Amino acid sequence: MLPDYLSKAVPNPATNRAAWYKNIAPSYAGVFLWITFYNSIAAGTITHGTLAVCLLALAAAGLLSYALFYYVPAMLGMETGHPLYVVGSSTFGTRGGYLMPGLLMGLLQVGWLAVGTFFATKFLLSAFGVDAKPGTVPFIVIGIVWGYLMGWIGVLGIRYVARVATFLNFIPLLMILVVFSMTARGISRHVPSQPNAFVAFTLLLQIVIGFFATAGAAGADFGTFSRDRRDVQWGGIVGIVVAVMVAGGLPLLSVAGAQVLMPNVVGFNYDAVVTAIGGPLAKVMFLLFTLACIPPACFSSFIVGNSFSTMIPGASRMGSTMAGMTVAIVLAVTGVAENLVVFFTIVGASFGPICGAMAADYLLSGRKWAGPRAGINWAGYGAWAAGFLLGILPFLPVSPRLKELAQPAAVYSFVGGFAAYWVLAKAGLEPKAEAMPLARP
Repeated sequence: MLPDYLSKAVPNPATNRAAWYKNIAPSYAGVFLWITFYNSIAAGTITHGTLAVCLLALAAAGLLSYALFYYVPAMLGMETGHPLYVVGSSTFGTRGGYLMPGLLMGLLQVGWLAVGTFFATKFLLSAFGVDAKPGTVPFIVIGIVWGYLMGWIGVLGIRYVARVATFLNFIPLLMILVVFSMTARGISRHVPSQPNAFVAFTLLLQIVIGFFATAGAAGADFGTFSRDRRDVQWGGIVGIVVAVMVAGGLPLLSVAGAQVLMPNVVGFNYDAVVTAIGGPLAKVMFLLFTLACIPPACFSSFIVGNSFSTMIPGASRMGSTMAGMTVAIVLAVTGVAENLVVFFTIVGASFGPICGAMAADYLLSGRKWAGPRAGINWAGYGAWAAGFLLGILPFLPVSPRLKELAQPAAVYSFVGGFAAYWVLAKAGLEPKAEAMPLARP
């Protein structure tokens, strides 16, 4: 007997699928155009590496994100028509899949919704010259309206998320291009103050891949809306690899140029450059920051609904999404979400071994979904434990040298999870797979 989240799972039919440029590409591009991704991308990187090294690292990070974290989940979603929580039952078992990746993904996205709601509210109030302080009436009102609106759009489904992203992606992209044009003259004069190409390269890999880890695993959900392998490939290449170079590269170059041209820039954050520009343009920029928060907020609310409604079939998508959003709003308007970024970096590292274990399972099964495995797949849980230990090394009280060598932790956690699953599966720790109907794209 399969549990309800599997027996009641309905694969997404071919009639609901569309071309890569209508769903996967714009949705993922919107995630990378979120200021949370690129706001601090130059901090600790351009001080150590030349801009050529940094851009090479971004290209490598985009390719690794596509190949390691996105491709297998997206292919599984496309081939089966089922989301991450269903296809993950092969790697973690029918009972083990409840926690991982099922509920873990949903809970993590609630946290990202809190972070997104906090910063969107802060930027919106700053754009209109209102004191953006958590706990104040304006902050609470804007936070509530913003949060529930984003939840409602996410409930409508990926087609509407993609429509929102397709339109709004051009707004932060325009903002990035404007700032780049104002700082471009100083780019050629950038010189790293503390040269260490290794630190710059590996830190950028970690920044990009650590940020993307959970979104990559959610590629299974997006894959269910792909017609074929070509949609999976092109959606990932454009929405991930190209988007990383644009949304990461241009802000990084802008901060480097601003350090030369603008003596009033405080720090290496992107919003510090906007603040240094000042005047009406800065206020417009903060408003654009807010608009750039819309696609990722819709993305997260879409995943929250998928997670809880799949793992708890009796719960409606609307009810579970709004319940999660209520928690996110409370964390945002009280200011708690302001301090969650480091926490989510640690939790995000847990998706390295999840993706690594899924990739190993996929290859061992002949590049196809094996079907749900009975009970708990201890090969999957053992792989996750091994990879997670590698992923959290930079956050443990170890020597500075070890912290340096432990990056990019997200990549190491993937490799650890992949290798451990392969070994444990070969040792006979995979339970028997059970039959389950597949979609026919």
